[in-house]
Amino acid sequence: MTSKRATLVACVSLLFVPTVRAHHALQGQFDMKQTITLTGSVTKMDWSNPHVRLYIEVQDERKTATWELYMGSPNQQIMNGWKIDTYRRGDRVTVDAYPARDGSSVGFAKKVTFVSGRAGRMASR
Repeated sequence: MTSKRATLVACVSLLFVPTVRAHHALQGQFDMKQTITLTGSVTKMDWSNPHVRLYIEVQDERKTATWELYMGSPNQQIMNGWKIDTYRRGDRVTVDAYPARDGSSVGFAKKVTFVSGRAGRMASR
């Protein structure tokens, strides 16, 4: 009976391995010790699992870049007070984010606020 219980516990614990690996993949992809601030216009919101993605067009003195900003899951965003139409195409926003380690225009958003001063929302916890 004890060996059956041990086998069952081992099998059930294997169910949690993908969840733990997925969580640590964020730390591998993003520099969680550095925060960048981006200001631009919303071009698109993608509310699909496993992460909501916000796309903004950021312009500096030389060029325009489209940034892809990952956030929490759709459920987490709703719990943080987001709605599907919280941010719309053309809205000017400022985003605090962890940058991608590879230097690409990708980040993991921490907070998104309206440039107009209207209150923003936490993007992830």
